[in-house]
Amino acid sequence: MNEAATAPTAADPEFACPVSPVVDIVFSRWTTPILWSLHTYGRQRFVELERRITRITPKVLTQRLRQLERDGLVVRTYYPEIPPRVEYEISELGRSLAPLFAHLTEWAAENLGHVAAARAAYDAEPGGA
Repeated sequence: MNEAATAPTAADPEFACPVSPVVDIVFSRWTTPILWSLHTYGRQRFVELERRITRITPKVLTQRLRQLERDGLVVRTYYPEIPPRVEYEISELGRSLAPLFAHLTEWAAENLGHVAAARAAYDAEPGGA
């Protein structure tokens, strides 16, 4: 197969917006609650994260933590004790997202009311919802 035929181009949706890869990494379902919890409360064991993020299943929490560790956003520390202990904490790379989350928090406080009003107006129109 020709390498040029498989090379990404600017027309590829993945490369058309430089933010897309960040959104895929950071804003996957459950990633933001996990990172927020680790940033806010510090190092935690699996069960602590599970208690704080009440609607996540153990299977999904395990999958997300593995992916976040793979992406370098979370550090997993294993303690070979009896019984074994594992703790998770946000990495420096994960902490570098704090300003982004702060801006999103500000945007949410200022604009979610407008979004709710726009949705209500749209849904009230004939053919809206």
